[in-house]
Amino acid sequence: MNSNFVACLLGTLLFALCLPAEAQQPKKVPRIGYLSSADAARDSARYEAIRLALRERGYIEGQNIASEYRYAEGKLDRFSELAAEPVRLKVDIIVVAGGDRFVRAAKNATKAIPIVMTGGGANPVEAGLIESLARPGGNVTGIALLDPELGGKRLELLKEAVPRLSRVAVLYDPSNPGNVLDVKEALPVAAHALKLTIQPWEVRDADGFEKVFVAANKQRPNGLYVLQSPLMRTNEKRIAGFALKSRLPSMGNRAYVDSGGLMSYGADPVDSDRRVAVYVDKILRGAKPADLPVEQPTKFELVINLKTAKQIGVTIPQKVLGRADKVIK
Repeated sequence: MNSNFVACLLGTLLFALCLPAEAQQPKKVPRIGYLSSADAARDSARYEAIRLALRERGYIEGQNIASEYRYAEGKLDRFSELAAEPVRLKVDIIVVAGGDRFVRAAKNATKAIPIVMTGGGANPVEAGLIESLARPGGNVTGIALLDPELGGKRLELLKEAVPRLSRVAVLYDPSNPGNVLDVKEALPVAAHALKLTIQPWEVRDADGFEKVFVAANKQRPNGLYVLQSPLMRTNEKRIAGFALKSRLPSMGNRAYVDSGGLMSYGADPVDSDRRVAVYVDKILRGAKPADLPVEQPTKFELVINLKTAKQIGVTIPQKVLGRADKVIK
């Protein structure tokens, strides 16, 4: 038998034997590191919206995509520790739901892994997280809700809903740059135009709420404004309970209204969270975070809790109710 023929035959057999082995090699499943400043229960709606949007794009959890979840439960001192974990696990993307401080912790942990913001916190350009909204540069992109910039509008809506409003207690976290900016700049300007008196109250940790509640009540406010931060988010039910007990019409975020607060106004959270999935998809397909413009919200919602209004004896004017995107009864 011709030696060349034998060599070709052996080569063909070896190639055929190799094919099944190669076919059995598992395809790499991309992993997402998901960091939240809240706890799993409070954050479930947000990630569910992201998960469903990813599914629509062909990514099915447990099949062709995997997630590593880490929750700070409102504890700021855990941000750096938790941000380092997905980096050690060598995930492909880190999604951060927790404002600029958590994004900064993730950015400090890695300059290579793409980071997608879900929004919240201070302006990411002013916070030094990105170079510009149009061209972020570096490894950070995503959604910028620019929440502090809505402070004046929220105060205006609260005044429209409760025309008798004159003194508003403002709960804020002094360690949160966005909160401080709101208290020092946005809210005073809006309050002056609306002929309102602002009463700022610092809350530095979970143990400080009761003391502040007692002190704030002595100043006899007739309204409450809750600035958003990880600390406030993890204590929404306590704050809403205080507002109900004190019969204070209050303004907070969407989850705060679900907990019993009177009103919220801000970017539609489901719409914004679904946009996060678009970033994840683009990055997994090869796009660079530095080249993906940071998006600002285009859809906003006003939510009013009529059940709470009834409990605290407030009648919301029809013109305000008519503008509400959702009414809780």
